[in-house]
Amino acid sequence: MITKKKIGITGCTGSLGSFLLKRKNFKFSCFKGDIRKKTDIIKWLSGEDFEAIIHLAAIVPIKLVNKNKVKSREVNFKGTKNLVESVTKTNLKWFFFASTSHVYQSSKKKIKESSKVNPISFYGKTKLEGEKFVIKELKKSNIKYCIGRIFSTSNISQKKNYLVPDLIKKIRFSKNKVVLKNLNHYRDFISMEEISKIILELYKKNFEGIINIGRGKGIFLRDIAKLIIKKFNKKCEFIDNKKPTYLIADNSKLKRFVKIRKTGGLKRLIF
Repeated sequence: MITKKKIGITGCTGSLGSFLLKRKNFKFSCFKGDIRKKTDIIKWLSGEDFEAIIHLAAIVPIKLVNKNKVKSREVNFKGTKNLVESVTKTNLKWFFFASTSHVYQSSKKKIKESSKVNPISFYGKTKLEGEKFVIKELKKSNIKYCIGRIFSTSNISQKKNYLVPDLIKKIRFSKNKVVLKNLNHYRDFISMEEISKIILELYKKNFEGIINIGRGKGIFLRDIAKLIIKKFNKKCEFIDNKKPTYLIADNSKLKRFVKIRKTGGLKRLIF
């Protein structure tokens, strides 16, 4: 009988964490403490012998991040710092850090891993800080690191404060004409199910370095709103006060390691 290697996951209660836990060919252990408390992390690690850790714990929705920047940095950066410092004292072999496309600056061209980093949001800044710390510390250890710069995500179980569920709520329950602002941006959407598969494939291949996790196709945010408007038969007005931004992955490196499946179209990502 082949013994399954145990993988530790932080952020199990999030959308991506819940999809990872559905993968039955792996043995997972969830971190249930406060990522900001090093004692909680050490207690978790001391009771396990992990082959790998997938670090997902973070405050992600831009609205929540901007609402409390101090807490967001404590969770997203200092929590990562606590975890990395703690795992260097273990026999861990592989560490995955869930980063974001928000570390890049907007570009009409597809964004490569080597493209300029210039965070477009405070969320992106906290993740870039985390990236730099992961690289600096784990390069000095025997632990291989994988930084996955995840582009936009959506699925029907996604919680409020994310773009799609907030749009659905605003449009569906509006009694008058809906006014939607600043949806003149282009994003690269990939499903949570696909991301979970990709992370575990990267683990099996023992990938090390930075890698974009995206489909390589841009979606105009206004087109998402139009689909929702059509579904609920509503009237809408679009107002754009900001210049369009573009975050679309060059995923050529990813495709050398993982086969990207078809999503079944935009509707499947939304509804």
